[in-house]
Amino acid sequence: MYCSKRLSKYKSISHCFLNKKGGKSKGIYKSLNCGKGSLDDQKNINKNLRIACKKIDTSYKKLILVNQIHSNKFYFFDKKNINHKNKKKGDALITKEKKIILGVLTADCVPILIYDNKLKIISAIHAGWKGAYKGIIRKVVKFLLKNGSESKNLIAAIGPCISQKNYEIKKDFKTKFLKQSKYNKIFFKKIKKKTYFSLNKYIYYQLSNLGLKKIDIIERDTYNPKNNFFSARRSLAKKENDYGRNISLIMIN
Repeated sequence: MYCSKRLSKYKSISHCFLNKKGGKSKGIYKSLNCGKGSLDDQKNINKNLRIACKKIDTSYKKLILVNQIHSNKFYFFDKKNINHKNKKKGDALITKEKKIILGVLTADCVPILIYDNKLKIISAIHAGWKGAYKGIIRKVVKFLLKNGSESKNLIAAIGPCISQKNYEIKKDFKTKFLKQSKYNKIFFKKIKKKTYFSLNKYIYYQLSNLGLKKIDIIERDTYNPKNNFFSARRSLAKKENDYGRNISLIMIN
């Protein structure tokens, strides 16, 4: 279990970034696979979600997840529309309700947790390159700012994801990003005729550009098996037919 040093300063919230350790799943999903979209036994996934929620001393019944689609769509949950049983499609969650857990699933993509320590509002974002490129982070932060947050009060934690050295990309990928902004060239590195992309640095830049000053990056490479995370790219390299998902959680106490 990993935590952000910045977020951990606030006793009004609980949060964590979990790897694959400590669950009930077997085989390629061993062991804390929390991805309901995987081909794993759903009974084991539900057991794993309960285990994950206990990490922040709360109940699985309070967990909200969405069907992640690599989009820029987010949801704000209040007392009127909180219903974790009705799964929605999107890639970010926001709430100011206490004892409601916001969760995102990743397997190389970036989990981002945000907390407004003045307004007591939280967000959990799933950001792969597509979502980040489409502006999921900007849309969430702009929503918070529009609804009373000040950038100086927003604390963000960028969780474990694939590292640049393991994120090889093709030429058209880089071209797409450079069309968006020439500044994006700083997130690419060429080594022995191969090009690599830094997803977490790209996201850090987006958050910083939106005025956030308090940003953590948890430098844990999900591709490296030593760190014990599920990794879509590693599973593909091993020619496995599926992969598990890591979960990241945040809750107002």
